[in-house]
Amino acid sequence: MKKKQPAVPRITGAFDQPAASLGHLAAADMAALLSTAADLTLVLDTDGVIHDMAFGDEALALELSEPWIGKRWVDTVSEESRPKVAALLAETRAGAMRWRQVNHPLPAGGTMAMSYASRLLPAQGRVPARWFAFGRDQRVTTALQQRLVEAQLSVERDYARFRQAELRYRQLFQMAGEAVLVVDAASGRVLEANPAAATMMGLPADKLVGQAFPMGLTASSARAVAGLLATARRTGRAEPVHAELADNRLAVQVSATLLHQDQTHLLLVRLSRSDSAHAQGNGTESALLLQLAQGAPDGLVVTDLDGLVLAANAEFVSLCQMAGEEQMRGQSLERWLGRTGVDLGVLVSNLRQRGAVKLFATTLRGEFGASTEVEISAVTVTPSDPMLLGFTVRDVGRRLQPEAAAAQALPRSVNQLTELVGRVPMKDIVGETTDLIERRCIEAALELTRDNRASAAEILGLSRQSLYVKLRRYGLGDLGPGVDK
Repeated sequence: MKKKQPAVPRITGAFDQPAASLGHLAAADMAALLSTAADLTLVLDTDGVIHDMAFGDEALALELSEPWIGKRWVDTVSEESRPKVAALLAETRAGAMRWRQVNHPLPAGGTMAMSYASRLLPAQGRVPARWFAFGRDQRVTTALQQRLVEAQLSVERDYARFRQAELRYRQLFQMAGEAVLVVDAASGRVLEANPAAATMMGLPADKLVGQAFPMGLTASSARAVAGLLATARRTGRAEPVHAELADNRLAVQVSATLLHQDQTHLLLVRLSRSDSAHAQGNGTESALLLQLAQGAPDGLVVTDLDGLVLAANAEFVSLCQMAGEEQMRGQSLERWLGRTGVDLGVLVSNLRQRGAVKLFATTLRGEFGASTEVEISAVTVTPSDPMLLGFTVRDVGRRLQPEAAAAQALPRSVNQLTELVGRVPMKDIVGETTDLIERRCIEAALELTRDNRASAAEILGLSRQSLYVKLRRYGLGDLGPGVDK
């Protein structure tokens, strides 16, 4: 049996059998080995001047394209790395071998991090002493270190956010006015209870933890709550049930929601007093009212005081020939409302003065050119801050004209005028007809604007001075002296 040879002690920087391993190598072989052993190998004299260099990495040779031979090593590094080069040579002269990182400025800008170790070969005969510096490209390592630092900072930021979120949860949980319990879905035992739950149950919070829920309820209420919890475990949610506390016969409403945390399932149980349940019922009624508004056959739209659309129901979206409510938000209602620059101003002006407008006749322009006759009623929403405007838009295009509207005085007056043919010159007949039509237009404008003469002048395309002149001419309105000045 072959005897096991004793382990040879390892010495840093020395081969076990250098003569046998390296003694027969020629200079070219040694150069190949040295260039392969490092990304960059430098040969320097005792003054630190580079006499030769070899690259073991082709990409590195392309980036460090400037010739270094004949330069001092310290002149090839950045300003802050020069003391490191001097310290490295001093340590090597003292017999120590240590790796130091230095930065080389690149011709294209920026720096390249290299890690160097050096070795001093003493003079042999006529061959002077030589320094060998072996460099390793540290860019990959530096990038990994930077990513590690960034990942660590990200973890710390996420942990800080988690701690802040947990702190907010704890504060909300403790300050909540309603009784809240966190129950383990598997065992049914209380894991956490807030102070409101402890007050409602008549027990300290630490006494509630660990007890099986439901507890503290009447027998019938306990059965109903147990069914609630079973439904919540299966479906995730369940309809609230009414229950009664056993001690004080307090009527409460119990609701439960299933939560997932890691690999466990929890139930978030809330106990609300009956008056709170009634308030929740009012919220349900508000939701029903909102559903009614969304499905109303008349168009409903809410704007701010500048007429910018904030919300609209499906009917108004359809009347405006838009794809959805989202496309209308932020747009001016004037984009679809009849007379551009007039109708919206008249409506807003009347709403500011009176707070409500009824049966304002105008037209609604669709996005694709359709025009619909509509009646608009509007009101200011005063409880909101800032104040909002609500508009009801009703399509009256198919409404039958009443007989009274067909029997206006104008056709009868026209018949009377035609009887004058042959007795009165046509010029006088046309002038009287023109006056009649002009008077009717002014009356309609005043009726439409609720006797707002500034708005009426804007609708008619007249100046206020011209409108006042015509009002005096036809004896319309109560104009005091000096109003047309």
